[in-house]
Amino acid sequence: MRNATERPEAVETGVAKLVGTARESIINSVEELLGDSKEYRGMASQTSPFGDGKASERIVNILLGRPYEPFKPKVN
Repeated sequence: MRNATERPEAVETGVAKLVGTARESIINSVEELLGDSKEYRGMASQTSPFGDGKASERIVNILLGRPYEPFKPKVN
C-alpha cells in the first residue's frame, strides 16, 4: 500500500506488489490476489530475495557449534 519502495528487488521477483495508496486500487489488488488462485499461487511460490527467514536459527547453531543448513536460494 505504497507508491514507492526501498526494496525494488521484492517487486522484481514477484514477492511484493506496489498497488499505490488509493483505496480502490488497494481493494482491487487484494480482491485479485485472493480471488484468483493462479495469481495467488504465482506470488506465493516466488523465492524471497531476502532469504528464508531462518537466519537467527542458523546464527545460534553456528555460535553453539551445532550443524546447520546454509541458505540455498531456489533458481527459477
